Amino acid sequence: MMMNNPFKETISTEDELRDLLGYPSEVVKKKTIHHLDSHCRHFISLSPLLFLSTSDDQGYCDVSPRGDAPGSVLVVDDKHFVIPERPGNRRMDSLRNLLSNPRVGVIFMIPGLEETLRVNGKACIIKDEKLLSQMRAKDKQPLLGIGVEVEECYIHCAKAFKRSKVWDHETWLEADALPSIPAMLTAHVNSSEFTEEVIMKGLQESYEKRLY
Repeated sequence: MMMNNPFKETISTEDELRDLLGYPSEVVKKKTIHHLDSHCRHFISLSPLLFLSTSDDQGYCDVSPRGDAPGSVLVVDDKHFVIPERPGNRRMDSLRNLLSNPRVGVIFMIPGLEETLRVNGKACIIKDEKLLSQMRAKDKQPLLGIGVEVEECYIHCAKAFKRSKVWDHETWLEADALPSIPAMLTAHVNSSEFTEEVIMKGLQESYEKRLY
């Protein structure tokens, strides 16, 4: 059954966008740099969470969170850093995308800080022992890393975080109001073999035994 496209009025040119939204300020136009200066390095050293955007050679996109202790991202020099590849669910969406398209976008976040650091560049999958050995955690060395060559980086303003109030704990839902992830996965997997109980046990085991 084909669904009707609900999007009837769309924008197709930059001129249309500019007519509606205007142009950036001088600060916004000039804020992009092309290397990791001391400020960017300090920001990255304090960030426990980043979001990695990739796409394949057909343009199909993916965004993946990467979380670890602050300082886990290894800054090699002012143009290169490495994201450790900790154990995941083995879908390897980001890694498979990088095999066909090296372009990446990264957003670094620091809890409580509403501005974020955005970095764009080219990436590769590395297995350099010398670099990976510097990213050990819980006595375990990552098997792989994502090496990023920096092309541009800049601070992203706080408006999204101010509007969402994401760091304001008073806006957080109570635990019993949050979505049930086991229930969602059970519905999506849609197999009598995987009940909520089975899914929940699998999640708990993964979180307890396979974080590193």
